[in-house]
Amino acid sequence: MINTEKYYFDTFQVTLDMLESLIAVAMKDGGDYSDLYFENSQMGTMILRDGEVNSAGLHTLYGVGIRVLKGDKTGYAYSESTAWPAMVQAARSAAGIAMAVKRDSIQSASSEAKYHGRPNPAADRYPEKLSWQQCGMADYVTFLKKIDTAVRAKDTRVIKVMASLSYQISDILMFNSLGELKYETRPLGSLSISAIFKQGDRVENNTCGKSLRSGREMLSDNLIEELACEIVKGLDQRFEARRPKGGEMCVVMGAGASGILLHEAMGHAFEADCNRKGQSIFSDKMGKRVCKKGINIIDDATIHGLRGSTNFDDEGVPGQRTCMVEDGVLCSYLHDRISARYYGVPPTGNGRRESFQCMPIPRMRSTYMENGEASAQDIIASVKKGIFVDNFSNGQVDIGVGDFTFYVKSGYLIENGKLTMPIKDTNIIGNGPQALADIEMVANDLIIDEGTWICGKEQQNVPVSCGIPTVLIKKLTIGGE
Repeated sequence: MINTEKYYFDTFQVTLDMLESLIAVAMKDGGDYSDLYFENSQMGTMILRDGEVNSAGLHTLYGVGIRVLKGDKTGYAYSESTAWPAMVQAARSAAGIAMAVKRDSIQSASSEAKYHGRPNPAADRYPEKLSWQQCGMADYVTFLKKIDTAVRAKDTRVIKVMASLSYQISDILMFNSLGELKYETRPLGSLSISAIFKQGDRVENNTCGKSLRSGREMLSDNLIEELACEIVKGLDQRFEARRPKGGEMCVVMGAGASGILLHEAMGHAFEADCNRKGQSIFSDKMGKRVCKKGINIIDDATIHGLRGSTNFDDEGVPGQRTCMVEDGVLCSYLHDRISARYYGVPPTGNGRRESFQCMPIPRMRSTYMENGEASAQDIIASVKKGIFVDNFSNGQVDIGVGDFTFYVKSGYLIENGKLTMPIKDTNIIGNGPQALADIEMVANDLIIDEGTWICGKEQQNVPVSCGIPTVLIKKLTIGGE
């Protein structure tokens, strides 16, 4: 949602003259670039356990972060007050940090103003139809209790349900030494459900959720039905599932949530700061083939309502669709302003931060692989021996070498082109660049998952989305019996 310019100035009790003066303070000792990031976030949470809402909270995050760049050095400070003396002190602190260390000749931020246009409400990617804050808490309690009832009605084996509802409304105002002014209000709603099931002496659990950049209009009876069905989906197979025999074999990644492997094992290695510092396995592969022809990997800020979408990033750069791999060739990293200047390319709108208390760094938004030409059925039918997986958790990745391990919550054996025994409690082990190179087939069934994905990097968490079509990787190591 994009309100009037006056709304944001009033929210933070500033004027354009004050912003210009604050930048002048920050740049006084010779900085190359400076920016201001104001944030006013209102966050609410509510948790249902044992049929009752027994936990709720409201939280406010308010303040301004000030960054000063000089050469390849960054100074950053923030204030939880937007009173003029407090902001001046923060500006001077940031400048002092940037100037304190002997500098080399590397330039940091762009010296060209490219994004002077004011935000356009008509182009807003997450308009909020109904405000989260204008709904009474009693309505949210009723909604969560309806979820509990709906899940229990789906299966008699349900013994426990937990549901969590959270929302965040963030007013953002940005200004920099290039004279660029940006502002918007970012809504984010998330609903998560966990359930425990018991059959005889066996216990299983499942989780699911939905998160969108939306107002409370996302909460509907249709959403309750969708998630209640999702939480019990495949329950019979879960109780039948066994741990498979381990070894190297073909792996078919199911469409949708399997995109987390793409995000973790490959996406992070495409972020430009890792490559600029030589920490990524892809640091020397720009312009080179990294997978089969026909494969395209995208990081996208432009899809309306997705958790990872942005109107513009946390440096004021417009959100955009960035093709990282085109027809199998690595063609772009994910850039903030600093890395873009280093590589001599335009920023891609990937400068993101957790809050005003943090510096922006290159981060993913909504990362996915585009459709191929095969069908999911054809891919499965082509596999003589392997596994099909579509539900992951607890992934670990070493960006420097690309090695990864993911825990598989559910899937199936593939034997002679057919899904057979349900499997669980196994690990997939591999190397990101090698797995990318080993993708043999890509289906035409892309799903971008709308789950409650959170990406962590350098102790900052940001909301993201991920997705993938069904894909066949010819060889990964499966941990099993």
